[in-house]
Amino acid sequence: MPLGFSRCRLSIAVPKNTPYDNPQSLNGKRIATSYPNSLRQFLTKHNIQAEIHEISGSVEIAPNIGLADAICDLVSTGGTLFQNGLEEKDILLKSEACIGIRKNISSEAQAILDRLLFRIKSVLTARNNKYLLMNAPKESIDKIIQILPGMKSPTVVPLAMEGWCSIHTVISEDRFWDIIDQLKAVGAQGILIIPIEKMIV
Repeated sequence: MPLGFSRCRLSIAVPKNTPYDNPQSLNGKRIATSYPNSLRQFLTKHNIQAEIHEISGSVEIAPNIGLADAICDLVSTGGTLFQNGLEEKDILLKSEACIGIRKNISSEAQAILDRLLFRIKSVLTARNNKYLLMNAPKESIDKIIQILPGMKSPTVVPLAMEGWCSIHTVISEDRFWDIIDQLKAVGAQGILIIPIEKMIV
């Protein structure tokens, strides 16, 4: 089960302005890495002859000190590559934190795992969704409901001001930016997006 954090990728990077059209550009080059087996598989797959220099830590400095022509290292934001004048060129693999289970797990362990997964999923689901609130005139309710892509039917609560109501729903945050102009166009006001700590669906 992917957990959506600790994402990174194992990539080939070379100094800026170094000619690099495809993996074949690594032929005859020296490549520094802490992951020689993965790099070796990549080179074999592309039929590349290159010299692998295994280094433990600070791989990104290898080209600057003349130890290698390229590196194969984990990249997250790319900030370290930028600081060392390197450009990411090819991705060998992508990675993120995951939960895995062994085969033939006992029923007792499965029960514990099921409870753990339930809690993790509630947090991950909440992270990708937001609680949306807005005020709107009653005559706009139907139009707003048609626009909202949230869960089931939104909650509609009358306000103290005659002819107005508050509309509540859950929405994917990235969808919100697609519909904000539509909501405003049909009369929605006082729109709030609130984080959800946990979400049980």
